[in-house]
Amino acid sequence: MIKDNQKNFSRLHVVIDACVITLSYMFAWALRFIGPFAANAVRARSFQQYMSALVFILPAYILLYHAFSLYEPMRMQGRRLVLSNIVKANSLGILITTFILYTIEEGDISRSVLYMFYGICIVASWGARMFIFYSLRKMRKKGLNQKQVVLVGYSRAAEEYIDRIQQNPQWGYVVRGILDDNITAGTMYKGVKVIGRIANLNVILPENRLDEIAITLGLSEYYRLEEIVALCEKSGVHTKFIPDYNKIILRNHIQRIFWDFR
Repeated sequence: MIKDNQKNFSRLHVVIDACVITLSYMFAWALRFIGPFAANAVRARSFQQYMSALVFILPAYILLYHAFSLYEPMRMQGRRLVLSNIVKANSLGILITTFILYTIEEGDISRSVLYMFYGICIVASWGARMFIFYSLRKMRKKGLNQKQVVLVGYSRAAEEYIDRIQQNPQWGYVVRGILDDNITAGTMYKGVKVIGRIANLNVILPENRLDEIAITLGLSEYYRLEEIVALCEKSGVHTKFIPDYNKIILRNHIQRIFWDFR
């Protein structure tokens, strides 16, 4: 199950980021003092002194990455959003670093190194995440690293949700079935079966084999929402609510027509 491995994957992601940040910082130093920009460089601090700053930079950047949701699951995050958050985290990081250096009156650390580090780190972090993103995408298309989901409530929202999942296999979602009190068990929609009544959650959830519950109740059954959410929360299974927008919009439209007629 995905949730069993998510913590280990998140830790691995932190390790990868730590390596990317460290290598970006070292590469920025090399560009400034060894590479094409070394001709006019004045080395007031040793390599060891520059690297000692990583003791503070690394944890600060990891915390910033966490604060900007860069360790959230990537399956539903847009690439632009990830890039935006990387830029925000690095921008805040370089501002904090520059401010601290100014505060302690440290003028021997090359600002060029910091600015190069800023640009390199953004590109490298983005590249690492895109490599992970496309690797996981290929795995999901092959049926690996999938998220097991059960829908609660058969409605137009449930059908549309199944349609979107089947149109986007890279998301890695697999709908194991639908629970509903009004539709006969065995009823199928695009290969997804109604497997029982909503009360069966009391049997399914303790088995701890699901990664997510999607509540897709019809409009007439919204009074059960609080009961179902409370049940899911006790089990620790992530729960999301998929509203039946079509019926809500249609109902509001009919009401407006009725009042206009009056």
